[in-house]
Parts: sequence; C-alpha cells; structure tokens
Amino acid sequence: MADFAYVGSELDLFAAARNWKAYWSSLVRPYVKGEVLETGAGIGSNTRLLDIGATRRWVCLEPDAQLLEQLRVNVGRRPFSPGYEFVCGTTHTLDPSWRFDCIIYIDVLEHIEDDRQELVTAASHLRPGGSIVVLSPAHNWLYAPFDRSIGHFRRYDRPSMKRISPPGLRLERVMYLDCLGLLASAANRYLLRQAMPTAGQLAIWDRYLVPASKILDKVLLHSLGKSILAVWTKPA
Repeated sequence: MADFAYVGSELDLFAAARNWKAYWSSLVRPYVKGEVLETGAGIGSNTRLLDIGATRRWVCLEPDAQLLEQLRVNVGRRPFSPGYEFVCGTTHTLDPSWRFDCIIYIDVLEHIEDDRQELVTAASHLRPGGSIVVLSPAHNWLYAPFDRSIGHFRRYDRPSMKRISPPGLRLERVMYLDCLGLLASAANRYLLRQAMPTAGQLAIWDRYLVPASKILDKVLLHSLGKSILAVWTKPA
C-alpha cells in the first residue's frame, strides 16, 4: 500500500478536540475488548484513547505508509501488553485467517467508496459475539466543502446505516451525537462554506458546544447530531 496517500489534512487539528474525543470514546469503549482491529488508524489519535487495557491484541491498520510511521512514534508501547501491531494495508489485504472481537472505524468508513463491501469484508474477520463499531459524520444534506477536501464520499443517517448492514450481523445500536454541532455544521454548509475549520473555531466548538451537546443529546434521545454511531454484532 506504499502508493496510497491520505488526502486529508485535518488529523492533527482534530487531535486537539479533547472533549469531543472523551464524549464519543466513552460510548465506544464498552465494545473494545479481546483482539481489536483499528481500521484507518491514522496518526494514532484514537488508539491510546480507546485502549484502556481490556485487550489481548491490538492491530493498527493504515493504508498510508507515512501516516503509519507517524502512528508508530505517537503510540509507542503499551505498559500492560507486548505492544501494538502496525500493518500497512486495508481489510482486503489482511491475512484471511485473522479474527477479531472488535473492529473499529472512527471517521473512516465515509472515506471508503464501497462501504457495504468493506463491512462485509470486516464481518468475515469478526468472531462470534464480536462487534463492528462505526463513528461517522451524519446527514448527506450537511455534505460541505470540508467533506470534499478530506475525501469523504458521503455522510450517514439511520436508514443508510441499516442499508449497509453486513449479512449475518445485527445492527444493535444507531445513535446521533452532538446536536449543537449539527447547527455549527449547518452554518458551515450554507453560510461559511469553509474547506477546513480554523483552530479557534474548533476550540470554541470543543470547549462549549460539545459539553452542552453531551447533556442535550440525552434529553433528545440521541435523535439529532452531526455525527452518528453504529454498532453491529455477530451472534455468538
């Protein structure tokens, strides 16, 4: 995969969104256990955040060789296990015999053109009782120059998540996150039309809107949001 280069430039910028990462990771962590495959691991911003010691194996899968080298430096070694495995490639190039208890796509699936086939391939690497966890931007009507600039093919909603469900897996959970971020994304889509938020805009969103959204999302029963979280499980 040495010829693949990620087109986005937002990874370092969004790595500073601490409140947002703390919010969504608290919902994802219960599924992260056993042997884990982190697809599109990028520069490792989410790896240590999700890895709290409940795993036996952690494979960081990244098709961009340059990002993978940065990831190696960023995550280093885990004090409670032999360490991470770094693989340059995609689910389609993995050893067919490898099986995992959890497969994670954090802001990754929207970058893959054939998303349904991607999940079918991922499901073939999933053990019975295991989970596929996807966090992605929500609502195609919010698709903006920002999405285009970082290589998004689409955004998702509940119906589209159901349509790409892999055969044999159960869609256990679908929920929207960050209802106030939805308003900020709409402002960018229809007014600002920015290809990339500024560091100042990101700081305001993360510092003020995300904590308020965390409260309001529960009140609204996760019916609105700029992001969507979906979890599929394979029957044991």
